[in-house]
Amino acid sequence: QVQLVESGGGLVQPGGSLRLSCAASGFTFSTSRMAWIRQAPGKELEWVSVINAGGSSTSYADSVKGRFTMSRDNAKSTLYLQMEGLKPEDTAVYYCTQNTLRPQSPGTQVTVSS
Repeated sequence: QVQLVESGGGLVQPGGSLRLSCAASGFTFSTSRMAWIRQAPGKELEWVSVINAGGSSTSYADSVKGRFTMSRDNAKSTLYLQMEGLKPEDTAVYYCTQNTLRPQSPGTQVTVSS
């Protein structure tokens, strides 16, 4: 069955950086469009970024554009999200998904606070 395991979250100061990873198994990762989504406390789930199967095309929410970079390693079936210039409003649980706004895993907590 599909398994997605995120890692790399934590507590970081405003302006800091984090790199999230997502190890995928149970499906053909290399032909799958993938996404990162997040849910902040008390708010709805929102798209963060999407990447095509080959990794050549990405799109980002306006709120993270220019600060976050999504990538993938199909040989390792792993998805990444490099986050720079983190802001308190980036605090959320981050999930990797098969291009759906429905969490498929526990996610990883990112907290941006001084």
